[in-house]
Amino acid sequence: MKKILTVIISVTGLLLLLTVMVGCDEATQEKQQTTPDVPETSAESTVEPKPVPDIPSSSEAVTPETPETPENQPGSSNGADAQMSASGEVVISFEYTRQTGPASNQHAVWIEDMDGNVIKTLFASRWTADGGFATRPDSIALWAGRAGLAGLSSTEVDAFSGATPGTGAQSYLWDLTDSAGEIVLQGDYMFFVEGTLRWKNFVLYSGVITIGDIPVTVQADPVFHFEGSDRYAALTEDSVENDMIGIVTVEFRP
Repeated sequence: MKKILTVIISVTGLLLLLTVMVGCDEATQEKQQTTPDVPETSAESTVEPKPVPDIPSSSEAVTPETPETPENQPGSSNGADAQMSASGEVVISFEYTRQTGPASNQHAVWIEDMDGNVIKTLFASRWTADGGFATRPDSIALWAGRAGLAGLSSTEVDAFSGATPGTGAQSYLWDLTDSAGEIVLQGDYMFFVEGTLRWKNFVLYSGVITIGDIPVTVQADPVFHFEGSDRYAALTEDSVENDMIGIVTVEFRP
């Protein structure tokens, strides 16, 4: 009886072992079916690098172009191109006839840039410049206002003021520097000659002189202003005071 039981147990164990082996084999097959194939790689295969764009050396680098700008007028707020410093001189000359009587014979000569800024006063009658303007505000009033006479020091006034000249030719030199002594740039400048003929009556000469590389001569015509006051009649076109300052000639000499 024991032998029969032993045989039955052995057969039963063998069947269980076979069942387990069959189950493992099926699981292995399913795993192989669900795993994607991975392509084999060769040890010698390499990835080609992407091409690197050429970088120019400093000598080959492209500099962006600077847009051209029109030539700047002296005294303007625009940025300066490589504008040249002026060289040479400007001479302003005219015939002067000294007048008799009061409230006359005062005159001023000055230079402005094209923006209306006074560059330099070449001459102003001492009586007006030294304080006469405060008591007689009609005396060379245009120049006094433009030059800011009320705010100038005595040292600054002494640099350009002078005595009233006698009858004869007068010449005033501009050395192409401003009131601070700095050389100006080439370009166009305005010149002015103002004369107080009698009280409120005055004459004004003005024009443009080009400072460059070639000589220039300019003549200015007078503009008269006739005005009377409570005590004095206005001058006329035939008044002798109109001859106080003759035709103004301006020369640029490089």
